[in-house]
Amino acid sequence: MKNRYASFFIFASLLLFAGCAGVTTKPPAESTAPAEQPKPVMSENPAVVALLDRAQRDNEAGKRETSGASLERALRIEPRNPWLWYELAQLRLTQGQYAQAISLARKSNSFAGQDRQLQALNWRLIGNAHVAQGDTPGAEQALKTAAELEQSNE
Repeated sequence: MKNRYASFFIFASLLLFAGCAGVTTKPPAESTAPAEQPKPVMSENPAVVALLDRAQRDNEAGKRETSGASLERALRIEPRNPWLWYELAQLRLTQGQYAQAISLARKSNSFAGQDRQLQALNWRLIGNAHVAQGDTPGAEQALKTAAELEQSNE
């Protein structure tokens, strides 16, 4: 599982050759999911996949600023990719940049379309950021929205 984004690139390439490139897998629950659970195909662009891979490696090595820079470069390539916005929001949450994490998760939701799973992940992240800020009412509302989206997705 050391290089999961590379696995997704291979998976996406196989789907592309099979004529099924639009198929995605079910994303994991926020942070309680087992490490082996696959993430969706976040991009079919090899440059974006490489940047995601680098961001993951840097994040795991504790190089959060470098990880963020890679995600921001990927967003310059695919600015409407909601998964990239979500990944950057997660990173900012771990960095303690709660207001920015909320803003980025909302941006992700603006591009998520009908992807209720991603919307729920974003609302859960927003709720966690509100908890960290001490905003209990904001957290409760965001987590309630996440739960409703998760329930409607079943």
